[in-house]
Amino acid sequence: MLKRALLLVKDSRSPANYRQRREMAKSKFEYVRDFEVPDTCLPNCWAVVRVDGRNFHRFSEQHKFTKPNDLRALLLMNRCAETVMEEIKDICLAYGQSDEYSFVFHKKSNWYKRRASKFITHVVSQLSSSYVFYWNKFFPDQTMLYPPGFDGRVVLYPSVQNLKDYLSWRQADCHINNLYNTVFWALVQQKGLTPAQAQDRLKGTLSGEKNEILYSEFNINYNNEPAMYRKGSVIVRNKVNEISKKIIKLPDRAEQEEVEVCRVRSQTVVLHCDLISDAFWVDHPEVLSCES
Repeated sequence: MLKRALLLVKDSRSPANYRQRREMAKSKFEYVRDFEVPDTCLPNCWAVVRVDGRNFHRFSEQHKFTKPNDLRALLLMNRCAETVMEEIKDICLAYGQSDEYSFVFHKKSNWYKRRASKFITHVVSQLSSSYVFYWNKFFPDQTMLYPPGFDGRVVLYPSVQNLKDYLSWRQADCHINNLYNTVFWALVQQKGLTPAQAQDRLKGTLSGEKNEILYSEFNINYNNEPAMYRKGSVIVRNKVNEISKKIIKLPDRAEQEEVEVCRVRSQTVVLHCDLISDAFWVDHPEVLSCES
């Protein structure tokens, strides 16, 4: 009887029976699948998923973020981005500033057959859930009043130079925004100007003029501000040797021996460095190589 049951199970797993069950499982409603639009990203292109906080200006005000930069919020975003990279191994680099993060999928990646919707939804959902999960670690005295929202988009870059220019653009944007915010909040918090007056004071000023205001009126050298604020955060993968101990049984002997086992694993590292010059790419060739 048992033998007969095993034969039935084996027969049910055969390709012919599998196809038959698939055909029987079809219904008249299955035609709706034809409305799905293919969204495969072009092959051999760097896919960048950029995630932005939705209406984060209001969120930061409601949760009393420190202006112009809240270290806790930036470290929280970095931790969330690391979680995304830990979960999705095809991401070779991430760059973040404020409530924004860009995740670079290697051009050789075939993750989820390069479907754009999968790239976006997985990255955004992983970062969003991580933000809520790690909130209490970085804001132990601040209750989250309502869940934050994030949106995402995917953009393809066909060449390495296109990718480098994209990251340079985001880092230049970080510098421009942070310089403006540093001067703006110094005028509001230390000079007593209203936000409207500070905005009017800075209207039409160039970077050199903003630096001069900081130095002459507040004795602040912008170049001495933390690199995280000025340059943003870059996350890469480093290979590290992990040594552990293991008990093995010696061949043809009853004794056991403790030996050290070394294995190489990947670990994320957060840097605050210049992406615009070539130095970063010389120091981290693995980001663009197929090893990623």
